[in-house]
Amino acid sequence: MLCATSQFPEFSQQYVQRLGGAVDELRRVAADFDASARAAGLTRETALASMTGGAFQDRRRADMTRSFARLERLEAHYTALRDADAPGRLIRILRFDDWQIARRTGADYAWAIPLTRDGVTFSLTGFLLGFFTTMGSGLLISRRRVDPEKQDASP
Repeated sequence: MLCATSQFPEFSQQYVQRLGGAVDELRRVAADFDASARAAGLTRETALASMTGGAFQDRRRADMTRSFARLERLEAHYTALRDADAPGRLIRILRFDDWQIARRTGADYAWAIPLTRDGVTFSLTGFLLGFFTTMGSGLLISRRRVDPEKQDASP
């Protein structure tokens, strides 16, 4: 528990950086699409609606629609996380439903020594949770043991 909690502040910082990169890239894709639409005298919505007539165009319209929706979700999540402190990030990250970025962050993550205030706070929290969990389970086990003097002598 200590290791996981002590690493959360740095992991969440790297997650936010990766999330920001994804938002930047999706903004670029949206800007390119919008520029093409404007050059043709269309809005984004009318450009999407005009993408009909074949299987490829239908698929491309659906892809772009998903990309625009994902951009909106990621922008909202990024804005909420960007200025949040570590406990605020924990709450917000748990509510997020796009786990691709979290998995990629985890795959590239290198453990760090928690020297920041948030790192120390999360480390101490993890230690205390682990300690009290261990102590609590030890008390439950010791209560379940049968006292040999109180055992019934019947077979």
